[in-house]
Amino acid sequence: MYRRSPSASCTLRDQEVAYQLDTQTLHLLHQTAEYFNDQRQPAYLVGGSLRNILLGQQCVDWDIVTTGDAHRLARRLADKLGAYYVHLHEKASRVIVVLDTDSPNNPKQEITFDISPLNGKTIEDDLRQRDFTINAIAAPLGDIVQYLEMDNTGAPDTIDPLHALPDTPVPGADAGGGLNLIDPLHGLADLAAHRLKAVNAEVFRRDPLRMLRAVRLMMRYGLEIDRWTEELMIRDAALLTQVAAERVHDELYTLLGPAGATERLRFLDEHSLFTVIFPEFVVARAMRQPGPHYWDVLEHSLESVGALERVARMVEQGSESTSREEDLAEIRVLLREAETQGIFAFERLKAPGMKMAALLHDIGKTVTYSEDEDGGIHFYNHPQAGVPLVEQVMRRLCASTQDRRLAQLVSAHHMRPGQLGQDGPVTPRAIRRYFVDLGPTGIYVALFSLADHLATLGPQPVTNSWERHLGVVRLLLTSYIRERERILPPRLISPEELMRRLNLEPGPLVGQLLDLIAEAQAEGTIHSKEEALWLAEERVNQN
Repeated sequence: MYRRSPSASCTLRDQEVAYQLDTQTLHLLHQTAEYFNDQRQPAYLVGGSLRNILLGQQCVDWDIVTTGDAHRLARRLADKLGAYYVHLHEKASRVIVVLDTDSPNNPKQEITFDISPLNGKTIEDDLRQRDFTINAIAAPLGDIVQYLEMDNTGAPDTIDPLHALPDTPVPGADAGGGLNLIDPLHGLADLAAHRLKAVNAEVFRRDPLRMLRAVRLMMRYGLEIDRWTEELMIRDAALLTQVAAERVHDELYTLLGPAGATERLRFLDEHSLFTVIFPEFVVARAMRQPGPHYWDVLEHSLESVGALERVARMVEQGSESTSREEDLAEIRVLLREAETQGIFAFERLKAPGMKMAALLHDIGKTVTYSEDEDGGIHFYNHPQAGVPLVEQVMRRLCASTQDRRLAQLVSAHHMRPGQLGQDGPVTPRAIRRYFVDLGPTGIYVALFSLADHLATLGPQPVTNSWERHLGVVRLLLTSYIRERERILPPRLISPEELMRRLNLEPGPLVGQLLDLIAEAQAEGTIHSKEEALWLAEERVNQN
């Protein structure tokens, strides 16, 4: 009846350690409850705030609904707390309190209160119009503050994450062991059962982004989606195109961030959402590939994201190996050196933008598939064919310029590291050209090429080609991280001077001569401006 959560990091019952609410936040909540009481305005804690309290998890964003004028009440609350007031939209306002902390890494912390009017005549009406039953629970704000201030000794202390999860909650009753919870849709029972359930059949039609939010909640809290909600998601998947691209981008990146992104992407695909976001992949399903590929084009693309996470663990932590531990250990050392040089970051290697690049790296195969007369499958020039498609996808999703450029470079060059050394030793010229084209992004492309290699093989064992590939990546990284000035030395002569001294007009020949000079300089055959001019003049005369 229920689907497992895609790559949940924890489950409700796994949380054996209660979250301790700091005294500053507790004091702010106390002041806020007092304020609404003084204003004689009922106020309720709702949504994710109450859900997190019931789970014993950290909460810094507090959602409050009230029967009064939300804007006026929020503005006055900001004055009372010495906070900032932000007008969010026609109904809701935000109060932001900036707190000093004892952490040297995070000396400031923001606590936010989102104040909204009731959506309906009663709090029950409001709850019935929310997204999922676990978010459709409310409690009077004053009761919540009293609950948070009490433990067994009656002092401000901790929240018991399981104390408020009874087996048989009663809507509106004192079901939370001291909390007067308002729970008309039995959200507390669903929370205790690890179940994600829509509040009604129109949830996704009112806001289709909730389909991606459902996957995020499943991931975050270890929930399972019930079959009825699952059917609603499949029914309404096509409506996701109605959502602003920026909102889709933010939810998608949230799903890609933690480890296990392939499983979440596959969940989207199983529920008809993946190809709504990425229609370019429709033809990739069941598109066969030649050996040694194990997967079809779509599955290989999905598996490449997980393989990237695997390579990141290998090179950062050394937590697993596929042989050639010496190469992996040296790559690990090189990458740490690159981090200190500011040309690489492990966090960027694991970031959603890099995972997007991994997902899209072979998208060019969707437009280059061909079969020869013997039935052989080919994808001629698919890396270059993929570049405009990658740009199309990333622009549609409102990705940053940096992420768009990264994904394009990965698409265009992901095969180069694996191809280097296939016909003999890797030459200094090849290494130089690689990094002239890619710069420090070449580090990420080289590491992704290892992930692509593993995703190509699937469950098949690695072969000697993997060991050769590792050796090439080690050589590339060594050359760029430790010998950068040798392979990419400063120019001996500027384009302007070259044109003036040889009486040349601007054009492709100037770039070709500069490349010729740089390669000779990197190989150590020339060392001065005059030698560079002599070499260029000889090439001009040959033409």
